[in-house]
Amino acid sequence: MARVFVTGSTTGLGLGATRQLLDEGHEVTLHARDDRRAAELAESLGRDARVVVGDLADTGETDAVAEQVNRLGRQDAVIHNAGVYLESHRVATSDGHARVLAVNALAPYRLTALIQRPQRLVYVSSGAHESGDASLRDIDWTARPWRSGQAYSDSKLYVTTLAAAVARRWPEVASSAVDPGWVPTRMGGPGAPDDLTEGHVTQCWLAVSDDPEATEGGGYWYHRRRRPPHPAVEDTAFQDRLLDTLAELTGVPFPAS
Repeated sequence: MARVFVTGSTTGLGLGATRQLLDEGHEVTLHARDDRRAAELAESLGRDARVVVGDLADTGETDAVAEQVNRLGRQDAVIHNAGVYLESHRVATSDGHARVLAVNALAPYRLTALIQRPQRLVYVSSGAHESGDASLRDIDWTARPWRSGQAYSDSKLYVTTLAAAVARRWPEVASSAVDPGWVPTRMGGPGAPDDLTEGHVTQCWLAVSDDPEATEGGGYWYHRRRRPPHPAVEDTAFQDRLLDTLAELTGVPFPAS
C-alpha cells in the first residue's frame, strides 16, 4: 500500500485517479479548492477520506495545503494533477500572477519545494506544452496582451520541464510528466476524443507500480508509453533558468539535493 497525495481531486482526471488508487487499496490524501468541494468529494466517494483544502491560485492557501499534507506524514507519491485551461481574462491571485500560471506551474513548484520529499512525483502535462514559449520572457503576463491558450501551453511547458529538472536535481526521486490526452473532462470539454479512463491510468501507474519503467523517473509519458517532449524540457540550461525564474516569482528557493 502506498500513500499518495493527489491535487485537484474533486473532478475529472484527479477524481478518476483517486478512485482507482482507493480501489487498489492505497491510502490517498485528496485535495479540494474549498470546504464545500471537500464535503462533496467525501460524500461522493462514500468512504472515509482525508482531504486537504486550499485554492492553488493563492500563495497563502497553497502553503497551507503543503502544511496540511506534511502534518499527515510523508507521502510515497504526489500527483500534481490540478490545472486550469482557458480564462476569459486575467484572474489576479494574492501575488499578482494569472490563475493559469499560478495553478499550472507556480503551485506545483511551490508544493514540490514545501512538501516533505516523496519517493515519486508525477506532474500532469499536456501535448499543448509543445507549443509553449521557451524564452521565459514575461511569463507572468504583466507586459504582453493576455492570450489564454498560449498561457496554458507555456504553463504546461514549465511544469513538464519542472518534472525533468526534479529528476535531475533529486536523483533519488522518480519524477515524471504525463500527457493524459485530450479527454472529456470539465476542462477538456464533452467533445474531447481521448478516453477518460486512459487519461488517469498512467499517473496512477507511475505513482505506485513496481514496474522498473515506472520507478525510473525522468520520462514524459502518454498512455504508458514514453514520448519525446519539447526539446527545451531536456535542456539542462533551460531547466536551471526556469527553476531560477520560478524561485524568483514565488520567493521559494528550490531545495538542494
